[in-house]
Amino acid sequence: MRPIVHLERPLRGTGGPGAAGLYLCPVDLAHASARPDPSDRLLGGGPSRFSRVEVVVRMRERIVAFTGPLDELRDWAGLEGFGHQFDTAVLGLTRRRQPLFGRSWDRPLVMGVVNASPDSFYDGSPRRTVKAAISRAHALIAAGADMLDVGGESTRPGAGRVGWAEEIDRVVPVIEASVGFGVPISIDTSKVPVMCAAFAAGASVINDVTALTGDPESLGFASKAGAPVVLMHMLGKPRTMQDNPSYDCVPLDVADYLASRLAACERAGIPGASILVDPGIGFGKTVDHNAALLARIGILHSLGAPVLLGASRKSLIARMSRGEEPEHRLGGSLALALGAVEQGVQVLRVHDVAETCQALAVRQAVLDAG
Repeated sequence: MRPIVHLERPLRGTGGPGAAGLYLCPVDLAHASARPDPSDRLLGGGPSRFSRVEVVVRMRERIVAFTGPLDELRDWAGLEGFGHQFDTAVLGLTRRRQPLFGRSWDRPLVMGVVNASPDSFYDGSPRRTVKAAISRAHALIAAGADMLDVGGESTRPGAGRVGWAEEIDRVVPVIEASVGFGVPISIDTSKVPVMCAAFAAGASVINDVTALTGDPESLGFASKAGAPVVLMHMLGKPRTMQDNPSYDCVPLDVADYLASRLAACERAGIPGASILVDPGIGFGKTVDHNAALLARIGILHSLGAPVLLGASRKSLIARMSRGEEPEHRLGGSLALALGAVEQGVQVLRVHDVAETCQALAVRQAVLDAG
């Protein structure tokens, strides 16, 4: 993987045939309660403001980055032949995100994970029953989840496939028992028969780890359903995705892939305002890949869609720490969640709803007091 070389000042002569692309990442985000600066822009119409960006330029021979005031770097971009790319990225950063089920983006939303699979990497058990999954769903709602994500097939590294009929048997009873509490339910699947059954039971969001590429009918179903969709990046398939994954530059490659999937969805009639993007932490990525992606997750805001992070309890926490088992990764999960929120991430997909809500509430109280 090529490194991003950070420069002290904008580089001249970056345009031309050797330049493959320009990317923007907002930096030094300020909360809306802080004293505003006339040059500030609102990130996605939400509570975070920025006036400085990191520009990343991918060239054939190297990848460079530099940071500065947005208006000054716009002038640089125009002189270097990047004016259109720069303005398109700024539009993506500042475009107001549409409310999700009436929930505005004035704070991060918390998506609670409900695993209805017996082989999930965390809280999966061979003795897991439908009753236990329903109890967990109700507990997450009581803990403050803004939405639930129900899945019946594990997508952990090395996981095998589950037939759609078995997946339906796992998820539909959980959805049916949880739809009456005012919390939207997402179905975590890449199979259209499962999507159909889940929506008939009351689900209203599609969360697809294949970004609607796993089933040839998924784009059509999502378009007809008119429901919000989460597009995730994954390199390969769960069974083989950790077999020596390789990237040119992971934050840029992930952004390019998600941009292509957003375009495909819009061509299929899925409005961009109903799409969320997920960088797919741990899906075909080494620890170094994950760390590089988390460090510049803000690049994804330029796509113009809310950003969802699912890093809760994942193995990268153990590899960054002391090899802890999933049940001992709460601290790392909260660290990653708060770090992502500092970069403006709008949705956190977590196992520990109560603890995440508490962490967000404390953070908010401190910001409001400043």
